[in-house]
Amino acid sequence: MTAFATATRPAALARPVVHAAVIELIATAFLLIAVVGSGIIMAERLAAGNTGLALLANAVPTGGALVALILAFGPQSAAHMNPAVTLAAAATDRLRWRAVPAYIAAQIIGAILGVWLAHIMFGLPIWQLSQHARTGPPQWVAEVIATFGLLMVIWGCRAHREPVTAFAVAAYITGAYWFTASTSFANPAVTIARALSNTFAGIRPEDAPGFIIAQFVALALALPLLRRAPLAGER
Repeated sequence: MTAFATATRPAALARPVVHAAVIELIATAFLLIAVVGSGIIMAERLAAGNTGLALLANAVPTGGALVALILAFGPQSAAHMNPAVTLAAAATDRLRWRAVPAYIAAQIIGAILGVWLAHIMFGLPIWQLSQHARTGPPQWVAEVIATFGLLMVIWGCRAHREPVTAFAVAAYITGAYWFTASTSFANPAVTIARALSNTFAGIRPEDAPGFIIAQFVALALALPLLRRAPLAGER
């Protein structure tokens, strides 16, 4: 459990919440640097129009970054990097609700900052709006499946030793890039930030709400099962 579970006084609670939120901001920023950075340098510049190679070049670095980020930042903030995961954690009594606004704000800000930093690194205009169309029922269903599966993987790994989650999440997301029509955003903060990148990794701003609604539909569908997920040592 995180420090939120052990703090008893408001003053004691505020410090770990602020610290954890800062960690969430940093972790989410690095996640988007990986997603958008790999989408720029390989997917667009080196794949020579080969969509399959571009997707592979985007998926593998994202999965690799997820392993590192979850292992590095998990002990400090649980490394949610995802508002849907944060809300699920609060709804299953793994995170205090008062911490949720700080977590989600940090994730969104961190995601946007990560996109901008990726643009700076590769010499692109910082401010962009994506023109990459991603809309329609197949895409929305894909996002429900991607997000539902992600939540089930995270909570299903509670019965195993902690490092398992990092590798399981990374493996799932890497695979879901390929087996979902939407390439598995599965994250409202990521969706918002990727609307601000007119690259292979982007999504048109007008398409983002459909993705985000689908992600929260998945959360609602998953919650009854998440509440019954076993802890380590349970069967």
